[in-house]
Amino acid sequence: MTADESLPSSPVDRVRLTLEKIVAAIGVEAAVHVEEDADSIRANLEGEELGLAIGRHGQTIDAIQHLAYRVAFRDEDERKRVEVDAAGYRDRRAAVLEEEADRAADEAIRSGRPVELDAMNAVERRVVHEYLRERGDVETYSEGREPDRRLVVSPLAT
Repeated sequence: MTADESLPSSPVDRVRLTLEKIVAAIGVEAAVHVEEDADSIRANLEGEELGLAIGRHGQTIDAIQHLAYRVAFRDEDERKRVEVDAAGYRDRRAAVLEEEADRAADEAIRSGRPVELDAMNAVERRVVHEYLRERGDVETYSEGREPDRRLVVSPLAT
């Protein structure tokens, strides 16, 4: 976008425009669908070859999501979560993370010791934190520094 192009006035339209420009710039053919509710703006990229938009371990889609958030709420006082997905990647990745989380929680309960998961980014750590919060028999916390920050699953003291 050039400096003399003006951005749309609404955050949801800014997200749509940002994503359309990004997929065009990286040469990916994708339809951009954006929905908004009271808590979030959710965008989905749909197309055949979206691997480039997702990136290794979701790094590219996470960066795109961060950029969309920054553009959407530039100069805005009220903000909400912006979620960007491509071809259902986030749901598939969440299912894998939840399986790993269940194994770690079961191991922590069985051994009575904390279990450290592999390093993951902030988005993935949040998925695991929120998923295991429902269990009630373990707690989670993060340790380390980016990019090697890890989530730890620990049994609750009884």
